[in-house]
Amino acid sequence: MGTIAVAGTFDTKGREYQFIIDQLHALGAETLTIHAGVFDPIFEPDVSNKEVAAAAGYDLDEIAAKRDRALGTEALSKGMEAIVPKLYAEGKFDGILALGGSGGTSLATPAMRALPVGVPKVMVSTMASGNVEQYVGTSDVIMIPSIVDVAGLNSISKTLFRNAALAVAGMVGLKNQLPEETEEAKPLVAATMFGVTTPCINRAQAYLEEQGYEVLVFHATGTGGRTMESLIDSGYFKGVLDLTTTEWCDEVVGGVLAAGEHRCEAAIRQNVPQVVSVGALDMVNFGPRDTVPEEFLGRNLYQHNPTVTLMRTTAEENRAIGERLVSKWNETKRKMTVLLPKKGVSMIDAEGQAFYGPEEDAVLFDTLRQGLTNPLVEIVEMDNNINDEAFAVAAAKRLIELMEE
Repeated sequence: MGTIAVAGTFDTKGREYQFIIDQLHALGAETLTIHAGVFDPIFEPDVSNKEVAAAAGYDLDEIAAKRDRALGTEALSKGMEAIVPKLYAEGKFDGILALGGSGGTSLATPAMRALPVGVPKVMVSTMASGNVEQYVGTSDVIMIPSIVDVAGLNSISKTLFRNAALAVAGMVGLKNQLPEETEEAKPLVAATMFGVTTPCINRAQAYLEEQGYEVLVFHATGTGGRTMESLIDSGYFKGVLDLTTTEWCDEVVGGVLAAGEHRCEAAIRQNVPQVVSVGALDMVNFGPRDTVPEEFLGRNLYQHNPTVTLMRTTAEENRAIGERLVSKWNETKRKMTVLLPKKGVSMIDAEGQAFYGPEEDAVLFDTLRQGLTNPLVEIVEMDNNINDEAFAVAAAKRLIELMEE
């Protein structure tokens, strides 16, 4: 069944962790126990809290002498993030399991996020039924709601803990029961898509796959953009087709699907060939209509579906968004191509549609033309809407040229 790392606070949650360890042993799995609590554990771990703290450059004895629990927690969190991927790289475990409330979840999940995609990661948490973005991030951590607090053993908690043990042991122990992947690995391309740029990306994806590439499409919803950037940094991709950069609208104007200020950096940092565009830069995203901030209620709003309300960007907002893109793309150290669709940047930025705005788009395009001064940045303007087949195929062909160069 392989070896499961069991990591957490064996001082305050020792009984709960001992139960989990017993379940894993009953399933035939080995365990590697990692103590991340500030105080002495209830049972002897394989990796002590002093070792964990030392991995991040802290002396736990000095921290204990100060009686500074907050500093101790910070040291152990950073130590976990450092030592857990190191132990995995050394072949010490095959999957990881942790339990906790907000504190325990904050201790364990940074270490889980530092592990490669595909390593089984299970977190039983009181926080799992809420917004888990801060814990999961761009990783594949599996969050299991604890239902009751992780504070003692009872009929509910034991059932959930058993299920968690079964889940991680199953992922580790049964992986060899599935047939091996025999399909020849193809070079990977990352692409960004939104509902209003779907026809473009679908056609570009089809063309790339016809030429022997595998395309991973990321939904440009904030998390999608951050996940793509993370995987680019991890070296997964031969090329990037970042045609839907709409997350910058939410970052600049204040929508709900921002990807953060470091969007559009990874491909340049990793020197990955890319073709980029301005897909869906005509819109800012909010939730249901009654969640739109009051200052925007007089703007051009479009009900995309019952849970998503779009707001048309203004000329000034497009200028600010364009300036952000200029600041990123000018940093490139290899040739890249910016494609501009002169007949609209989305499905609803077309003549007769709700967000048709040639004046707003013109400001965006002018900002890019004037600001992109790096000679390695090639600007290609096309007399198309972004969803026209000619635009999609041109983007795919150009990316192939850049990758082959």
